Formats: sequence, structure tokens, C-alpha cells
Amino acid sequence: KDAGTPSHQPKKCRLIRRFSHNLGEMVCGSFKKSMIRQAAGEYMTDKPSQGAHVFIDYTNAVFEDETAYNWLFSLMREAVEQSPAKEVHAHLAPFDGSTSPPGFAAVVLIDESHITAHCYADSGLLAIDCFTCGATDPATIATYLHDRLMKRMPSLVCVRRQRVDRFITEV
Repeated sequence: KDAGTPSHQPKKCRLIRRFSHNLGEMVCGSFKKSMIRQAAGEYMTDKPSQGAHVFIDYTNAVFEDETAYNWLFSLMREAVEQSPAKEVHAHLAPFDGSTSPPGFAAVVLIDESHITAHCYADSGLLAIDCFTCGATDPATIATYLHDRLMKRMPSLVCVRRQRVDRFITEV
């Protein structure tokens, strides 16, 4: 028995209460799968999404100069090229440290949304964002980038990879 959970509550309710107690809510009685997801901070509906974001954060990224920045920028464009998405525009903005921390921001706009990378070169931080809202699975592009980054930078550490569904319709 969970301390603080009345024993007269259904077992499902007790489990959900333990799962969501930090949210200060309890889901009891008849509930939908989507309500469990909501309690977990995921979805508020069980309808399919029309898009998805994949976020990847790294530490120990080594980008010593603009040649290295251009390598990742080219890799981003290559990842899009091998996918069903179509590149619409691409831009790389290197930062020399005079007004912004050294590093770069890069974007590849696609017909389904975008792929971005932002690097704080002096701190070894790299963030990649793959967002699609069509036939392309952003995880495919993210994995393509990740695999090649790991091969080039064996000391690179992936500290977070998260998928978030987007364009979720209401119930």
C-alpha cells in the first residue's frame, strides 16, 4: 500500500497517483490513454500529430575553426538531401567571439520546417534541432547527423535526445 493513498481507490488510480503526484493531480475512474500521457507531460490527445521535433544536446563538441563549422553545415544539408524533405534555404552564421560567444548558428530550411545547429565552441556545447511536419521523420535526419558526429568526434557526449510531437490536434 502506498502511504497517503486510500486503499479504497482502484489499483490503476493508485499507480497513476504515484506516477503523477509531483504534478499535484490524480487521475481516477475511467480514463483514456491520453490522460496518462498528459500526466506524464506528453500529450493531451490521442490523435496523431502532424509533425515532430527531435532535440539533441551534446557536450565535448570540438569545433576549432570555420572549416569545422562548415563541415557540420554541409553535413546538415547532406542529411536533408538524403531524406524526402526538400531544402528551401540554408545559412551558416559563424561567431568570432567579438560580440557573441565563439561558435556558430546554422539553419537548413526545408519544405517541412527546419534543421538547426547552434554551437558554443569555447564551451564544447552543441545543440541540434530537427523539425519536420510532413512525410519526413526527423529522427532519420537526427540519427544521420548523430552517427557522423560521433565518428568524427569520439569524445562527443550526447546528453539529451528527445522527440516532441508537434501540431497535435485537440480532442
